[in-house]
Amino acid sequence: MSAALHQGRVILTCAVTGNLTRPEQTPYLPITPAQIVDSSLEAAEAGASIVHIHVRDPETGRPSMELDLYTEVVVALRKARPDLILNLTTGPGGRFVPSEEDPKVAGPGTTLMQPELRVAHVAALKPDIATLDLNTMNSGGEVVINTPRNVRRMAKVLRDAGVMPEIELFDSGDIALMNDLIADGTLAAPVLCSFVMGVKYGFQPSPETMLYARNQLPSGARFTGIGIGRSAFAMVAQSFLAGGHARVGLEDGVYLSRGELAPSNAALVAKAKRIIEDLGGALVSTAEARTMLSLPQAFTAHVQSSNHPGALS
Repeated sequence: MSAALHQGRVILTCAVTGNLTRPEQTPYLPITPAQIVDSSLEAAEAGASIVHIHVRDPETGRPSMELDLYTEVVVALRKARPDLILNLTTGPGGRFVPSEEDPKVAGPGTTLMQPELRVAHVAALKPDIATLDLNTMNSGGEVVINTPRNVRRMAKVLRDAGVMPEIELFDSGDIALMNDLIADGTLAAPVLCSFVMGVKYGFQPSPETMLYARNQLPSGARFTGIGIGRSAFAMVAQSFLAGGHARVGLEDGVYLSRGELAPSNAALVAKAKRIIEDLGGALVSTAEARTMLSLPQAFTAHVQSSNHPGALS
């Protein structure tokens, strides 16, 4: 697999607000559905062909899984830009915090829940893409748990909804699990996947790590290298050079340059675009990205019944 894989044509994803970035880290973080929609549209105008969506409680700014919030964002984006590729998270709901008194009992901060509940918004709204995390790992002082059985249950919901999974890989063992899921038919080849680099106890960002991870992928896999924090833009370049696509956004990093907060997701997208173009590549349009990923050319209201929560009125 080489840079010829995408022939210099790069799909750029913008991860608009995320789950872990805190409002106190940056005043520019989109919180309300209207802010998330506006920021997504600005990122698309700057060059992103995919927006990766989490939602937040408008009052507290904390992560949320409320279907009503997802519906408000998805309906507004589909109305404004039917061509824009929507990618919804399924990551929340996998965190376990052992209690101090008895580590087998969940303590405060635990979000671990039934797998089907973690993908209920995807089943209801049927985005183009939904992420599917394969990591079971230490995350800060806590643990994220995605067992193979639970991943298979979530993947079935995505498959039944006709939603393409984007497989998020945090370390090399996740790639081994992905290969098993392809072998047993849980996932269809060629897979769309991403390497998450810069999380403390997972893949560490470097050229060597990017190439190692890429070389473990099955034939035909499409990938994006994602840098977290200070490695965000370095991994844009490294992913492109390794034959992959790119992602930036306030979920992944809040700085535009050293000491300078990014004023918007669009500013992060614009910088990523410059990096890719300086390296000889070009960002693709949403239409070209849809063709590359074998997605329908645009969302249309008739795809879903009129009483469906994601349908336009």
